[in-house]
Amino acid sequence: MSEAIARQWLQAVSSTANIKDHKAHMALISKKVSLQGIPGYENIGYDEWAAQTQHEFEQNILKTVHYTGFKLITVTDTHIRFRTFETVEATDGTVNAQGVEMWLEREDPDHWRLIHQRVLTADETRHAGLVQ
Repeated sequence: MSEAIARQWLQAVSSTANIKDHKAHMALISKKVSLQGIPGYENIGYDEWAAQTQHEFEQNILKTVHYTGFKLITVTDTHIRFRTFETVEATDGTVNAQGVEMWLEREDPDHWRLIHQRVLTADETRHAGLVQ
């Protein structure tokens, strides 16, 4: 059940990004989100994430986002932690591909949202079996 929830969330977050539906995309992200491991940034929160994605969607910078591989790490009644391989392609041909660890939190009975994302090191990505 937890793996299905996480995989459905990954499908939703990538499809909302790919069709550039900012409102639906941000509805999948917790207001408490913390994104770590982006070079040049210590931490990215909800407001920064929302502003960046809105800019990318409006300016047609983002071409596609997709996820491959999946490794479930921990599960509780309110949290699902897993690792996956994220590929983000820009319209200028730039590709950013990396392993990521994501933590979803059940914020109400029907909504799981991303509360934490961490970019994995190359060694962590290989160890998780996520190398593409």
